[in-house]
Amino acid sequence: MLQVQGLTEIPPETKKVAQAAFPNGSLVMAIRDELGTVYIDEQFQDLFPGRGQPAVSPALLTLVIVLQFVEGLTNRQAANAVRGRIDWKYALGLEL
Repeated sequence: MLQVQGLTEIPPETKKVAQAAFPNGSLVMAIRDELGTVYIDEQFQDLFPGRGQPAVSPALLTLVIVLQFVEGLTNRQAANAVRGRIDWKYALGLEL
């Protein structure tokens, strides 16, 4: 079951901290700033059953895979980046 979520606005605190930490930006931040929302959950609607437990946003997961590829990271490194990197939280619209 897909609950449409998609990328959200960048939380104000995340935006403030990321811009302070990366005054010249970063590639990951530029991807979000220049491209905005690249994927939306509705694009993946047909891939999910109508019932069952809600899935994690496929648009968010797809962006993680793109960032992982761009930076040449392993799955574990990408998971760590989602948890610990300010620029990734910015790109994904996550709270710090």
